[in-house]
Amino acid sequence: MRYRALTIAGSDSGGGAGIQADLKTFAACGVYGMSAITSVTAQNTVGVQGVYDLAPDAVAAQIVSVLSDIGAQAIKTGMLSHAGIIEVVADTLKPYPDIPLVIDPVMVSKSGAALLDPNAVSTLVNRLFPLATVLTPNLHEVRALTGLEVSDIEGMRNAAVALRALGPAFVVVKGGHLAGRAIDILYDGHDFQAFETDRIETTSTHGTGCTFASAIAAELAKGCKVPQAVENAKAYLTGALQQATSIGAGHGPVNHFYTLYREEEKRQVLESLSQGVQRLETGKAGRLVPEVQSNLGMGLAGARTPKDVAAFPGRLIRLREDMRSVAAPEFGASSHIAKIVLTAMRHDPDRRAVMNIRYTEEILAACQTLGLSIGSFDRHQEPKDVKEREGSSLEWGTAEVIRRMGTVPDIIYDLGDEGKEPMIRIIGTDPLGVAETALRIVRSLHEG
Repeated sequence: MRYRALTIAGSDSGGGAGIQADLKTFAACGVYGMSAITSVTAQNTVGVQGVYDLAPDAVAAQIVSVLSDIGAQAIKTGMLSHAGIIEVVADTLKPYPDIPLVIDPVMVSKSGAALLDPNAVSTLVNRLFPLATVLTPNLHEVRALTGLEVSDIEGMRNAAVALRALGPAFVVVKGGHLAGRAIDILYDGHDFQAFETDRIETTSTHGTGCTFASAIAAELAKGCKVPQAVENAKAYLTGALQQATSIGAGHGPVNHFYTLYREEEKRQVLESLSQGVQRLETGKAGRLVPEVQSNLGMGLAGARTPKDVAAFPGRLIRLREDMRSVAAPEFGASSHIAKIVLTAMRHDPDRRAVMNIRYTEEILAACQTLGLSIGSFDRHQEPKDVKEREGSSLEWGTAEVIRRMGTVPDIIYDLGDEGKEPMIRIIGTDPLGVAETALRIVRSLHEG
């Protein structure tokens, strides 16, 4: 690989933090990762059961071995558990002032276990901070390093000033422990820059500090300036948090390879939609197509925006007694379908597929005959503020039905309004299942 980065940190046997998180992050960001292990921990999502430090000479030997042959365009440090290890890391890195150094001042694990000897804090500050390109403390580490209690943005700025006086070129004070939106403050000695994202509600936060610092190092290795590296790293971490799945009984890891997995999931969603339409095209489903045409859509797992929902551009049209697609499915192709999918998924994450079909009393009766669960909303009862927001009706109506029923039904319909055609929506877990429901309705109509 063209880009290379070295991490100097402890090993996490649970794989969510430390060396393991660093190497996963490097790889996910397109950087070849190398490691110098400082300590081996017995660790899982609920705690740290043991810490076994390597001899300082062994740490130094790993660093020299890597840098003397392969080289690195960025270095990141994590867990440096005592003064002896910190001293040897500082001595070994001092001859490489041109390699950007990101220091994550790891002091305590997510579960509360001490990962740095309190007596070694002054060594960390005096020996390593002056070598740092970027320092990335969280608010607990800020308090341990400066004595400052931070509770707001102004406090974060004050902490950044105090920390930069200790030697690093840039300081990123991470605001993850504050309430509200997730805000980090970057300070270069002259200017402050805030990086802000929505807070992701998840228990999968193990290794977030390691991941963020490693992503910054990876971006620096690729030639980014520090502000851009921090921005890119925060975007990467936010995605890794959004796409994390529960692992273990405690604080699970983020999803380091979510971009890779996401691309594969997108492919599967598009394939599933194509299969669903192929099934519809063989079933004489044309009589289900409304005047505004039909569409079939599906959201990615954890979908949050219309861009996470795929559907058919040009919609599904009626050709005599058949239904036909005019183009292959794409993500972001239908805001109408996306609003229903996203609303349904907020209440039941597994209900990710939706199709709109024609409303007639005959078709509704067929749905009832099949024993499908059915809910409806009245567009005339739509609040004024919803009416005034373009495209909000479907979200409001779907949410109203789910609220009243306490579940996501198979069918949601409305009788329309001025300029709005009455419509039935079929909701299911996947496009094939929705298509099969549509074809069951068609068969019921023929039998009737």
